[in-house]
Amino acid sequence: MSKRLAVAGSGAIACGLAATAAHHGPVLLLARSESSAERARATVEKTLSRLGAEVDPEHVEIVTDPGALAESTFCVEAVVEDHDVKARLLGELNGIVGPDAILASTTSSLSVSELAAASGRPDRFLGLHVFNPVTKMKLVELVFPDTASEDTRHRALKLCETFEKTPVEVPDIPGFVVNRLLFPYLFSAVRLLEETGMEAADIDTCMKLGAGHPMGPLALLDLVGLDVSAAIGETIGEPVPPRVRELIAAGALGRKSGQGLHAY
Repeated sequence: MSKRLAVAGSGAIACGLAATAAHHGPVLLLARSESSAERARATVEKTLSRLGAEVDPEHVEIVTDPGALAESTFCVEAVVEDHDVKARLLGELNGIVGPDAILASTTSSLSVSELAAASGRPDRFLGLHVFNPVTKMKLVELVFPDTASEDTRHRALKLCETFEKTPVEVPDIPGFVVNRLLFPYLFSAVRLLEETGMEAADIDTCMKLGAGHPMGPLALLDLVGLDVSAAIGETIGEPVPPRVRELIAAGALGRKSGQGLHAY
């Protein structure tokens, strides 16, 4: 079956996935409004330009009508990390795409089995957890519900292969593997910041130069988004530091808002 990929969402992960797919053929990206579509177009074009890629941005067709996704054979939901929001969208997509199409979610911490049930096609569903920035990060955590068919598993692996990503099948547990191990570390860095009064940049420098990490923990939280990070922490049962909650309440969500644990 030829692949016709669609991505439902217009945030960083959705745009990154669309830009990645554009290297290999046309992709549809569903935005919820014209303003979201304009921002997504700018993000995709900037991403492709930054990569120096000889890829026509027109390979990414951005639409606002969900019905435009009817012919897709692989449709990836990439919206806010909230079960109810994702479940509603997946149910809507189930009524639009064809019976052989696969639905997937880019959830980073939610139950894939529960989302599979909500999708209406539990045999053709999986978690496709990609990492930001999607164009550079090689890992994909593949999370299959027990109900997933062999065809679903095979097609998911082939999609990762096409996108030159490394898939690792992981269990359907809160946070999967990466976030389950990562967020206790990230939040411990925030608690260290609170306890010592150190500069965020100094903590990040220590971990970059002393532990060989490409990015410090506080900068990484800002990149993920403090609101998203708090949601992941709640899902995996890791206490969210007060400093993170205070910043969220003030609208300081990290890079996307221009202010978080660092200023941008």
